[in-house]
Amino acid sequence: MSDATLSTVRNAARLLKAFLTREEELGVAELARRLELGKSSVHRLLTTLLSEGLVEQDSRTGRYRLGIVMFELGEAVRLHMDLHAAASTVLVRLREQTGESVQVGVADGDDVVYVERLDSAHSLRLFGEFGRRLPLYSTSSGKVLLAYRDDPERAAYLARVRLAPLTRHTITDPVRLRDELSTVRVRGWAEAINERQVGVASLAAPVRDLTGDVVAAISVNAPVTRFRGVPRRRLAQTVIDAGEAVSRRLGWAPEHLHGKES
Repeated sequence: MSDATLSTVRNAARLLKAFLTREEELGVAELARRLELGKSSVHRLLTTLLSEGLVEQDSRTGRYRLGIVMFELGEAVRLHMDLHAAASTVLVRLREQTGESVQVGVADGDDVVYVERLDSAHSLRLFGEFGRRLPLYSTSSGKVLLAYRDDPERAAYLARVRLAPLTRHTITDPVRLRDELSTVRVRGWAEAINERQVGVASLAAPVRDLTGDVVAAISVNAPVTRFRGVPRRRLAQTVIDAGEAVSRRLGWAPEHLHGKES
C-alpha cells in the first residue's frame, strides 16, 4: 500500500473520529478546519464514506452525520465484547464437562467466524479454528446460525449460495439442507460429521441475546472416533445448557423467547 493510500485511509479515520463530539452533524468547512485539510479533500473523503454508508448527508442542511453502518459496526464490537465476557467461564466449564475443544462462532455474511475457542487437553486434538472463516452450511455452528434466521433470509441464502462439497459428506443439496435446518430448529441443536473435514465432528447450540435473537453458536468439536463414543442426547443437552448459560449472561430469559414465538 502506497504512502498516499495510507494517508487517505488515515484521513478518513480522522474524519470519522471528528464526529466523536457533541455535535450531531458537521459541515465540510468545519471538518476541513478541524482536520487541517482542504475542503476539496474533505469533500472527496465524505463522498467515499457516503457511498459506503459510513456517513449520511442531511438533504436540507447539506451537513453530515455518522451513518447507520457505523452504528452496526459499533453493535458488532459490543456484541463481541459482551460475548467474550459472557462465554469465557461457560466455555471453561463446557470443556471440563466434555473433555473436548469448545468454541463460539458468529455469522459474518455467508460464513461463520470463530471468536472464542478453548482447546481440548487430549494429545490428539483438532486444528484450531479461532478467527477462521468457514461456510455456514459446512459446520454445526453455521447450521445453527442459518436455522434461526428469518424464513425469507434463510430461503434467500439457499437460493444464492453454491453448496460446494468440502468432503464427500458435505450437504450440497439445498432441499436436504433446508430440511436439516428445520430439524435443527425443532430439536435445538445441530451436528456436522465429516462435513467440513473428514475425521472431524461437532455439535452446536444457539446463543441468544436480550431479545431472544440467535446471535452466536456454541459448539463442541472432536475427532469422529471420540465423538461417536458419547451418547448424542447427553452431549446435545450439555451443549444446549451451555448455550443457555451464555444467553442468560447476555440478558436472555426463557419468557423472552416465548414472547417472540407466540
